[in-house]
Amino acid sequence: MSKTGFPAAARQALGDTQMRRNVGKATSTIRARRAARVAEVPDWEALRDAGAAIKARAMATMPEQLERLEASVTRAGGKVHWARDAAECNAIVGGIAAGHGARQVIKVKSLATDEIGLNDALAAQGVEAIETDLAELINQLAHDTSSHILVPAIHRNRAEVKLLFEHTIARGQDLGWDITAIAEAARRHLREKFLSVPVAISGANFGIAETGTICVVESEGNGRMCLTLPRVLITVMGIEKVLVEWRDLEVCLQLLPRSSTGERMNPYTSLWTGVRAGDGPEEFHLVLLDNGRTDVLGDELGRQALHCIRCSACLNSCPVYSRTGGHAYESVYPGPIGAILTPQLRGLENAPTLPYASSLCGACYEVCPVKIDIPSVLLHLRGRVVREYKSRVSPEALAMETVGRVFGSQRRYEQAQKLARLGRGPIVAAALPGWSAMRGLPEVPEQSFREWWRSRPARPVRGDGAGP
Repeated sequence: MSKTGFPAAARQALGDTQMRRNVGKATSTIRARRAARVAEVPDWEALRDAGAAIKARAMATMPEQLERLEASVTRAGGKVHWARDAAECNAIVGGIAAGHGARQVIKVKSLATDEIGLNDALAAQGVEAIETDLAELINQLAHDTSSHILVPAIHRNRAEVKLLFEHTIARGQDLGWDITAIAEAARRHLREKFLSVPVAISGANFGIAETGTICVVESEGNGRMCLTLPRVLITVMGIEKVLVEWRDLEVCLQLLPRSSTGERMNPYTSLWTGVRAGDGPEEFHLVLLDNGRTDVLGDELGRQALHCIRCSACLNSCPVYSRTGGHAYESVYPGPIGAILTPQLRGLENAPTLPYASSLCGACYEVCPVKIDIPSVLLHLRGRVVREYKSRVSPEALAMETVGRVFGSQRRYEQAQKLARLGRGPIVAAALPGWSAMRGLPEVPEQSFREWWRSRPARPVRGDGAGP
């Protein structure tokens, strides 16, 4: 995917009316389901407070918790690897797959592995990564990329998926229009892979430092097939997914399903701790991925982005995302959370337009299950873009700086008003660089309030203290 910046990518996305219909219908449906499930919980706001506190505690003690997690996983028979960046993580996973002679691996849906480009890295080593999540499989077959955190193929409708399958995994078949029949084509394609491929790769929703337990939640059951049938399981986990205690799951597993799929609980919640003879994989590897997360942790305000539990509620409520779709964000993390997480992971210099890719309406904060104050972080990052990359002078920045100096002085401001009536001066100039493309400047009046006040005839002051 080319990186053109959000404004250009959004303009292109706005021209795709079919995508906009698909995304609008899907997000409104999920949003309504979430609202219904949340309304059933009388202490929802208390749960949100608890979730925010749990994530804040884990982030504040992250080094300690990661060391505890490593010790717990090792005690349970697993192996822990540390990856500083995408290249190191891809090398670790590729080395494990090569060590077992694997030419194919099956995958559970994982944003972390999409973030680091793991599939392409494995392909370069001669290892084919097979996506087993239905939406991820659709994208893989279409040579497409994810457009939503929860539903990666949200931009496609039933007709598009049917035609795609009939040209790929169900070539020559007429699948009809029944959703079950279309999904059955994917089941038949994947069943043989579940039973024959020796290595599986997953992400992680949570990793419990206290016990070494890894948690994956999903809705299809394909993930559980990957987590239990292969001989070797590799889990790539962003270091921000660590939780301190087992009991933290009590809160998180109430918040996540209601906020993501609008369900009271996930159909499949898989928990495993190391390895056990005769039960699941014989070998377990946990790869702890940094890839910029430590840098994010160093920003006292921006670190809130690491609290995200990947529910996608902010996407479904965002008026910008619902119109542009996820591809406009040019990231595996689209929507409001992507607007604050991606620039910090990549570096602001590599995604300077994303902090401007979400409105400040506050809808994302209202639905976030762990109370990430996305609007405040957006403003914080916009400020950083201006301060840290001010040398990249733009006409708009110059105009705004000039107007700021004018507005800072009464004398200069009044002079500028007089010039504006003649169609000249800094106030008019500020409208030219594009700032007024979506904002209308008010018409400059013939007389300012101060001028009018000064022109009034003087009135004698009454002696009774009642004023003029």
